Amino acid sequence: MSSVLPFIKRFVPSLAPVSLGERFRASFGALIGLLATGAVASLALGNSPDVPLLIAPMGASAVLLFAVPTSPLAQPWSIIGGNTLAALIGVLCARYIGDAVVAAGVAVGLAIAVMMALRCLHPPSGAVALTAVLGGPAIQSTGFGFVIWPVMVNSILLLAVALLFNNLTGRRYPHLAPAVSNPHRTADPLPTGRLGVTQDDIQAVLAQYDLVLPVATDDLEDILHRAEVRAYERRSAGINCGAIMSRDVQSVGPKTSLREALRHLREHHIKALPVVDLDNRLVGILTQTDLLDKADWGMSATGSGLGWRLRSIGNSDRRLKGRVEDIMSTPVKAARPETPIAQIVPFMADAGLHHLPVVDENGHVVGMLTQSDVMGAMFAVAMNDTANSALAADAPVPLTAMSA
Repeated sequence: MSSVLPFIKRFVPSLAPVSLGERFRASFGALIGLLATGAVASLALGNSPDVPLLIAPMGASAVLLFAVPTSPLAQPWSIIGGNTLAALIGVLCARYIGDAVVAAGVAVGLAIAVMMALRCLHPPSGAVALTAVLGGPAIQSTGFGFVIWPVMVNSILLLAVALLFNNLTGRRYPHLAPAVSNPHRTADPLPTGRLGVTQDDIQAVLAQYDLVLPVATDDLEDILHRAEVRAYERRSAGINCGAIMSRDVQSVGPKTSLREALRHLREHHIKALPVVDLDNRLVGILTQTDLLDKADWGMSATGSGLGWRLRSIGNSDRRLKGRVEDIMSTPVKAARPETPIAQIVPFMADAGLHHLPVVDENGHVVGMLTQSDVMGAMFAVAMNDTANSALAADAPVPLTAMSA
């Protein structure tokens, strides 16, 4: 018996863990989707005994649309295009192929080929094609009308409910790849996309794999990226922002003059100042870039352009006018002391942030994190990895391994 259980377990798929709440969300969504589809169809077209309000493949479509809404097999074009094309192919096969069994096989096989060619693969559509052939006299009597009603109408109604329900319950649908832009407005990929696993790597491996995967490539990339961050967090021994941040933070208030703020920057040789209210809560940040791009250096200035402004900042602040609140950047991205640096590194790199305020649970500024702080922490982690690798290389070989 003990040898039978492991054998049986090999046939049980290894699915990703899903919370009880997500299971309820998917089940309730399918319930609402099919009830709404049937109810709207009944109100719009009546409950005719000749053609069913709902066809069985819609149950399979509901599983995809509500349980795995991120899958490429569950996207709007997949359900509308797949079901409609499969219904059309099924009707044609039923009409022109005399043997029902042959017609059923040809209909499903041809539907799969067409759906894959047109990038609208939807597994329940195979059942739609089969229904068009073997659905009985009530289905066959409708002819090509079966493509419109109930197939296309059912698909559109179910899709409409899925669009509304998934987005209201926190699931992005349709699942479009998020737009990624370089904050510096150049053609270079984001820093985290220049090393490690990239989208091109994933596409190349999938081409070698040569199988249809029910997962979007951007989801695969995100999963791999999160796994890399988690692995780095494990190697970094839980180093967080609180361990590496600067605690003696120089800050200014919104009403502070820009001349005084500039003197703070010069005196402490820093490039950014968190802006806080009277309770030391973060309300903004003032950087050298804000001073360069937004500050009023006076109408009596004798020069113009970036070069002149740089010389003005370096030599004098007499023409500088205004207050911090006039030019500070807000809202401000901030970290918490307990945030692991493994999460901060890609965040700062991709967003192009050189400084990141650190706040407590009440929004009070407790530190400042710079790229130098992060680089120092990364170097320490890398040195620790190197030392551990060297120790592992020098470690004696276990006797069990030697005997093997």
